[in-house]
Amino acid sequence: MKIGRRCFLSFLIGGAAGTALTPLPWKLTDDLSIWTQTWPWTPVPPDGEINYVNSTCMLCSGGCGITVRKIDDRAVKIEGMKDHPVNNGGLCIMGLSGLQLLYGPRRVKEPMKRVGERGEGRWEKISWDAAIAELAQKLNTVRGSSPESVACITDESFGTVPHLFKRFMAAYGSPNLMITPTIQDSYEQTLKLMQGVDGIPGFDLENSKFVLSFGCGILEGWGSSSRMFQAHSRWTETGGKLVQVEPRLSVTAAKADKWVSLNPGTEAVLALGIAQVIIKDGLYNKDFVEKHCAGFEDWEGEDGKKYQGFKNFVLEAFTPDTVARLTGVSANMIQDLATNFVGAEKPIALAGRGKGYTPGSLHEFMAVHALNALVGNINQEGGVWTLDRPDYIGWGEPAQDPVAQKGNGTPRIDGAGTERYANTRSMVNTFAEAVNNGAAVEVLLVSGENPCYTLRGGEAVKKAFEKIPYIVSFSPYMDETAAGADLILPNHTYLERYQDVPAPFGLPIPIIGMTRPVVKPQCDSKHVGDTLILTAKKMGGSVRDAFGWENYEACLKETLGDLWGTLESDGFLVNADYTPPAWDMAFGDESKKFQFFNESYAHGNNKDIFSQLRIEGDPGAFPLILVPAESMRIASGPVADTPFVMKTIPDNVLKDKEIFVEVNPATAAAYGLRDGKSAALSTPAGRARVRVNLCEGIRPGMVAMATGLGRSANSRYIANKGVNFNDLIRPVPDPISGLDSAWGIRAKLERA
Repeated sequence: MKIGRRCFLSFLIGGAAGTALTPLPWKLTDDLSIWTQTWPWTPVPPDGEINYVNSTCMLCSGGCGITVRKIDDRAVKIEGMKDHPVNNGGLCIMGLSGLQLLYGPRRVKEPMKRVGERGEGRWEKISWDAAIAELAQKLNTVRGSSPESVACITDESFGTVPHLFKRFMAAYGSPNLMITPTIQDSYEQTLKLMQGVDGIPGFDLENSKFVLSFGCGILEGWGSSSRMFQAHSRWTETGGKLVQVEPRLSVTAAKADKWVSLNPGTEAVLALGIAQVIIKDGLYNKDFVEKHCAGFEDWEGEDGKKYQGFKNFVLEAFTPDTVARLTGVSANMIQDLATNFVGAEKPIALAGRGKGYTPGSLHEFMAVHALNALVGNINQEGGVWTLDRPDYIGWGEPAQDPVAQKGNGTPRIDGAGTERYANTRSMVNTFAEAVNNGAAVEVLLVSGENPCYTLRGGEAVKKAFEKIPYIVSFSPYMDETAAGADLILPNHTYLERYQDVPAPFGLPIPIIGMTRPVVKPQCDSKHVGDTLILTAKKMGGSVRDAFGWENYEACLKETLGDLWGTLESDGFLVNADYTPPAWDMAFGDESKKFQFFNESYAHGNNKDIFSQLRIEGDPGAFPLILVPAESMRIASGPVADTPFVMKTIPDNVLKDKEIFVEVNPATAAAYGLRDGKSAALSTPAGRARVRVNLCEGIRPGMVAMATGLGRSANSRYIANKGVNFNDLIRPVPDPISGLDSAWGIRAKLERA
């Protein structure tokens, strides 16, 4: 496909500006120096003693080590920590500019109580004692009638803070603790179904020689962005190859050795088409498949029922011609991908779209992981590894009084953990629908997340939150959820607190990081762990008894035990000598084998199991497909860009307050659209005014929009710029996991 000069240069520049280099490019630094002279809050520290503090960045799931330079007690610069096992001195531009989150104007400076209508922005200051007393009283009142009507949304699965929330909810009597799922949740379920283990994934990418990525934004912020940039450089130096499969020319696709453009939503089909060639030509690792795998051949179950194995399933249903017709990838290309994949040294196949903030289709993850099994690169150098979940928190279960026992025995409002979704811990994607359909939520606690911005569904999410009588936010920033809360109890920022940060996504070795107080708290904030402990003590009874620690720091020190000294001094603790279990010990079900198919998910008899991903919308009314365009320059999670990072967004993505969408010239011509001109974009979920950016790096019939813009809160440097992509898309539950599998939605684009 021909790439237009303007489009290509935008991607090329995007890759350069997104690199995890320290310091920022000089030209950018000069521009920012001029741009920031008008900021009234720009820090100008006096001369003083220089000192450094090692800590961990918590602005994404990457877990990068950071070193903060200080002048006396003022932090003046953040850099990547040298020799850190995650990022080895590198750091993304968001991490580099983290001091703007510490000293900037978007901080919530003290506890605040809403006094006007929601959204009016009318608040009154309230003391911490009064705020905790009010929350404790509210929770005790609700607990007297329906403890299960208290819900909590938080952002992390591992570590002491998530376990404190889990403990609080269990002692209180509500099963409705919801942890926002990500790509890791889909990978965990893939490992559970196919390898029979309760573990987390690691990817030995530094030693891989052929990376086949099905939409992973490796150079857009997938895992630790610094680690991925360094791995990419290593592949270039050692002759490794990166093949990127996705319908849009992302930065990763532009910098890959080969970009394979396909019809959106057909990644699983292509993966199985590659598997078909590998099996048909006898190219798979026969030693691994025959000795350590089950469900590859047809088999007869204990009930006498005959099941079709993976081999015959893909041989019959996913011939190159069929896959070519569905995916738009030629049969010759499918043959080449298969041959190159199995012929490479240490190949690895990766699933998970974009930055990995959303889970995705479990069918897709399983289809891609099957490729790793076919080449036997599981728990091998350069392959997919399985790690145990962090297990250093040994608190035991809290005692539950009769009220807690009754509340915890009620069904979860999100449907997770039911017979249908037995392996799913949390389904935040169903929360808004459940509330709008009558699920009783009297109190909602939100920590580390910003669901009013990050949840898909737009108006449905807004409507659900309006129905909840009492919302408490622990955010240190005035984000969209905090702006609509009834009580804000601001947490310290990650630069002001202690907190353990275990198991960064994708790292193939066990590691525990820790944040340290780089500076004393700049506002009248309180560690969320302390807020929970104080609230529990104020409530009394069995809830109080579940929290015997004096404060969070005492809890953390007691929990870490002998690990505390190393973490406090170095900022991380790593098992650099870790090796994953050998094949004869790697698989946990009764057969002790990798499962292509088994009777518990007998997909071999269902020809639709790995079908194309369902994309919401009527093609007649919405003839185009809208997909997200994720970028290193735009933070699309709970925390918005800093002003420095906003300055790096190109003007063909955001100009003033208007957002651009990428459109292929052929699509634009068909609908009478012109480059740079305004258009009306509509989907089944919403409507927005946009401008057109003609680009041949996107397939005809598609539209791509940047994620992370359209913030309505925070500060004037961030708010009301562009459109929130999540307002234009709705969640689509995956049939196996129940997690959100949507990556695109049907759309219509018209001249405005």
